[in-house]
Amino acid sequence: MRTNPTGRQLRLGAELRKLRERAGLTATEAGQLLGGKQALISNIEAGRAGVSAERVRTLARHYDCSDKPLVEAIVGMIGDRKRGWWEQYRELLPSQLLDLAELEHHAQEVRDATTARIPGLLQTREYALEIFRQAVTELSPPEIEHRLSFRMKRQAVLYGENPTPYEAIVHEAALRMKVGGPTVAREQLQYLLDMSEREHITLRTITFDVGAYPGSGQSIYYARGPVPQLDTVHLDQSHGIAFLDAEAQLHKYRTLIDRIEAVALSPGKTRDLIHHVMREL
Repeated sequence: MRTNPTGRQLRLGAELRKLRERAGLTATEAGQLLGGKQALISNIEAGRAGVSAERVRTLARHYDCSDKPLVEAIVGMIGDRKRGWWEQYRELLPSQLLDLAELEHHAQEVRDATTARIPGLLQTREYALEIFRQAVTELSPPEIEHRLSFRMKRQAVLYGENPTPYEAIVHEAALRMKVGGPTVAREQLQYLLDMSEREHITLRTITFDVGAYPGSGQSIYYARGPVPQLDTVHLDQSHGIAFLDAEAQLHKYRTLIDRIEAVALSPGKTRDLIHHVMREL
C-alpha cells in the first residue's frame, strides 16, 4: 500500500473514479463487481494501491466505457516501477515540483504562456538563480541549489532524440526585465534565440501594443496527454502549485491559451523583437 502516491498515480485513480461516476456506480457497487472488494476500489482511486492493465480494462467494461483510446491511455499511465530522476529530490523539494517533472516527462506537448518571467524550461542557470534568490519565502543556500539543479534537469525534455514539442508565449515585459543585471539578461535573451531555432520549439511574444488580452496577468502551463481527457493544466500561484484536470477546466484553459497565441507575434517577428531588446541593453 502506497503512503505517498505520485501525481501520476493520483491522476490514474482519479480517471478511474470519473469512469465509475459516469456509470452511476458507487465505490461499493463497483467493488461488488470485483467480488466485494470495495476497499480495493477506494484505494485504487486514491492512488494508494496499484492496478494492473487487465484490471483497468475489466473496470472499464463494468463501467460501460466504449472509449477505447481513453481506456488504453489510462492503461498507459500504469508505472513500470522504474524511478524517475526526480525521485532523488523526494526529501529535498515539495512533492508538487516532483509531480510537475513527472508530468513533463510523459507529456505529448507542452504549451507555456508567461507574463513577468521567462518560462522555467527556457531559463539559463544564472537567470534561474536570481529568480530563486528573490523568492518571497527566503530560501537557504542549499534549498536554492536543490531548486536550481532540479530546474536545469527538467529542461532535459527539450533535448535528446525525442524532445517534447514545446510552445512558449512570453510577454514583452519578461524580455525587458533585467533579471540579474544586463549581462545575465543579455545571455538569457541569446539563449531564447538559440532555443527558438530548434525545430520542436515555438517561441512567440505578446507586445505592449496589444494592451489587455485574454488571460493577461496570469501564467498558464498546458501539458497535452495521449488523449484530450488526460491533458493537465499547471498553475504556479503564490500559495502553491495547482494541477487542474476537470473537463470544463481543460476546455477553458485550452481555449484561453489558443486566444493568447492569436494575439502573439509570429516566431520570426518574435526573434526580431528579441534582437531589438538586446541592442537596447
